[in-house]
Amino acid sequence: MAALTPSGLTFDTGALIAADKDSAMMAALVKTAVQRRSPITVPAPVLAQAWRKNNPKIALLLKACRITALDEKGARAVGNLLAEAGGNDIVDATVVLGAIGRGDSVVTSDREDIERLAAACGARLNIIAI
Repeated sequence: MAALTPSGLTFDTGALIAADKDSAMMAALVKTAVQRRSPITVPAPVLAQAWRKNNPKIALLLKACRITALDEKGARAVGNLLAEAGGNDIVDATVVLGAIGRGDSVVTSDREDIERLAAACGARLNIIAI
């Protein structure tokens, strides 16, 4: 398993879907983060992309997480990042900017997109592929 950064974890949509599918790796990551008191962050757009009416496993996971909102300043930063990177995935861009700001590792099923967006910011992120 990849090393956790001292700051915490940021989950992308793939991480929530993996948790919903009972991923052993996700369970281990969450357990370790909770034991270390490392914050787990789920950006609100990630939750919106993963949530479908009734997700008891995701709902349980969210009890260990903090949900971050996307305000106007953040939305503009996301748009600017997408213009710079030539992309259109606002969810992944929100994940990348938040993780960079907090110094988090990113738990993702889309390593390439996260790396591309981070590179457009001139940053490298610790990425944990799920």
